[in-house]
Amino acid sequence: MTQAAPPHTAGQQTPARKAVIPVAGLGTRFLPATKAVPKELLPVVDKPALQYIVEEAVRAGLAELLMVTGRGKDAIADHFDRQPELEAALEKKGDAARLIAVKHASELAKIHFVRQGEPQGLGHAVLQAASYVGQETFAVLLGDDIIDSRDRLLERMLDVQQRRGGSVVALLEVPRQDISKYGCATVDRTDEDDVLALSDVVEKPDPDSAPSTLAVIGRYVLSPTIFAALRDTPPGSGGEIQLTDGIRALIRAGEPVHGVVFRGRRYDTGDRVDYLKAVVRLAVEREDIGPEFRTWLNGFVAGGG
Repeated sequence: MTQAAPPHTAGQQTPARKAVIPVAGLGTRFLPATKAVPKELLPVVDKPALQYIVEEAVRAGLAELLMVTGRGKDAIADHFDRQPELEAALEKKGDAARLIAVKHASELAKIHFVRQGEPQGLGHAVLQAASYVGQETFAVLLGDDIIDSRDRLLERMLDVQQRRGGSVVALLEVPRQDISKYGCATVDRTDEDDVLALSDVVEKPDPDSAPSTLAVIGRYVLSPTIFAALRDTPPGSGGEIQLTDGIRALIRAGEPVHGVVFRGRRYDTGDRVDYLKAVVRLAVEREDIGPEFRTWLNGFVAGGG
């Protein structure tokens, strides 16, 4: 990596206040469980994976959300809606803790929904948010990636975007054999240890020819110019409109794109093994069930059954 030019002066910008969460995927890796239940609602301990994502956006100050959905995803809207009958039943039973938990999901944020129609890739899903976002900077959070609430990645990305302008992506160092699963960034150093300037990005490269082992993971803070770039982006990898290709177009047009290198805790709930790891890791740290579960887990690992 070489030293990048001084950071772009962002000027006075309105902070991002909207987030887009694409949730139109079919979840085929979790069939048959996802035949009737959206993969985003599969529980991680006792809370849907998607709720962790919404809570992350709200913590970062993004209280207006757009979910880009598809057919068979109506249960997502139901989860974040009020359920008066259930609330009344819990209140009658005196189950205050569960009543609070149920109400919490419906009070988190102002959530809107739009259908993607025919799924044509992540870039196409983001395009569905154009009229909602308008000319504002906005965040995109992918529902497969849970970032531990103690690691404030999104807040850091929003800060970098405010100071440097343009767009910001999250980067994660991965084994070279795994880089073909991700967008891969070519980068230059900046004057901040965890911030890199992107000079190129390519979707799912062959590991032998990949320019780095820095993968673009599921957090983005994007300039609204991404919409024009995506409209001009032809289908790429997998015959889909790739968000990576739209970001690459911004770089080639001379817009600043930076990456924040993430070194914290991330759980990929789109992968079956990583999903199970997420459940275990988050469960053992819970104050209510963690001690009992950890004791059992230690015995199980030791061969006690």
